[in-house]
Parts: sequence; structure tokens; C-alpha cells
Amino acid sequence: MNNDELLSGMAKIAIDAGAAILEVYERADFDVQSKADDSPLTAADLAAHRIIVAALADLAPDIPVLSEESDHISFAERSSWGRYFLVDPLDGTKEFINRNGEFTVNIALIEAHKPVLGAVYVPVQDKLYLGDVEAGEARRIEGGESEPIQVRPVTNKRINVVASRRHGGDALQSLMTSLAARFEVATESVGSSLKFCLIAEGKADLYPRFAPTSEWDTGAAQALVVAAGGQVVNLSFEPLDYNAKENILNPHFLVFADSSVDWRSIINES
Repeated sequence: MNNDELLSGMAKIAIDAGAAILEVYERADFDVQSKADDSPLTAADLAAHRIIVAALADLAPDIPVLSEESDHISFAERSSWGRYFLVDPLDGTKEFINRNGEFTVNIALIEAHKPVLGAVYVPVQDKLYLGDVEAGEARRIEGGESEPIQVRPVTNKRINVVASRRHGGDALQSLMTSLAARFEVATESVGSSLKFCLIAEGKADLYPRFAPTSEWDTGAAQALVVAAGGQVVNLSFEPLDYNAKENILNPHFLVFADSSVDWRSIINES
């Protein structure tokens, strides 16, 4: 099965999982549990997980799956995987609980520690983002229409910075001060992997993340951004790696559109 076929299958699976999420979302009430790390878990997370894992097994039975809701798989086992699907069945569970619509379904294909395919689906908006890194193609599908997307250059010294609703801190504030010395800065707070999507489709320029995330939070969205011409790097400006260590936590990172901007100097000044 080639990458086009895999990505097409991933897209359908993400949409099916999104439909299951919306069934729970539209209920008058739903239960919220707490996982071991105190993060929330709903019936929607579990329903999406079950649909995705079963469908990926049918799509490509030879490719293993690592999902946020099946994180018991040991590094001893997964370290032997040359490629695998990385899944966040419902990214933005807190946004789901707050009913603001800013949550996504994320399915990535990882090869040699890098995301190569990504499908990000926004159930409330019925909007699908797809990225193929090798082909250098990213697109948005909305209302039945497929449109190519790409990151935008920084012009007129104006940038739009997207950030999490709930994670700020001194490091982010220091960076914003450094940015304000060089640019006219607009900011926008958005939940889940939608921040990556805004950069990939040319609506934002920078997403700095100085708070904890896990690899399934970023895999699909990283493939999307890179396919659209952007970058996702740690603070040493190296692309984020996947499945290269026992824990699945990401380092702090930056997502940016225009590589001609000297983001390294700005970070060093902050």
C-alpha cells in the first residue's frame, strides 16, 4: 500500500472517529473520568480510540499502532518498530468538556522517528487537514472541496502568534517581549492541534510551546506543517523525534512558517 492509499484510509478513519465523538458531544451530559496523570477521559476518547485502532488494523495489519489510550506498550516492544501509526483519538479533551469545539482527531504515520503522513480532523467544523511530507503536499478538505494549503511568509513585520489557552508562563512572556521588539504581534489562543493547522494554512506564523506535551499530541500535526512548508523543532532547532526514548514526552518546541526569519536569535534573546 502506497502513501496515497494510506493517507486516504487515515482520512476516512479520522472522520468516522469524529462522528463517534460528536455523538457523545451532543448529549445533554456525559461522564468525565480522570486518568493516572489526572488528565480527563470521556466516553468520546474511548469510542474514537476503539474505532481508529480497529480500522487501522484492517487498513494496514502489518503496521502497529500507538494510541494515547493504549500507552501501556513498552519501549522494549515499540523500539523495534520501523514505522507505526501514532494516534490521539481526541486531542483537546478539556476543550471537548467545555464544549467550545476546539478539539481534533489526529492520526500520523511515523517512519524512522519522523512523521511522514498526518490526518487532522476537526469534527465540529467537519474540516479535514492532510499532510504528506515526502510529496510536499498539504491540503484542507471542507464542504466536499479539497484545497492545497501552505505556510505564509512574514511580511510587513507583522506576525500572528498562536498559543494554548491554558499554558503560558515566564518563558512565553519573555519570548513575547523579544518578538514585540521586532514585530507587530497579534496573538490568538486556540485549543488542541488547531494551532498547527492555522500555521499550515497560512493564518498564523509562530506557535511556541513551553509546557508538557506528548508525542501523540504533535505527530499528525507536525506532518501537516512540514508538508505545508513549515517546521516543528525543539529549542536547539532540531526536528522533533518520535519513539526514540522510553518516555513519550516532547521537549519544548516551536512551530513556525517562515524559515527565513531568524527565530533562533529571537529565542536566544528571550
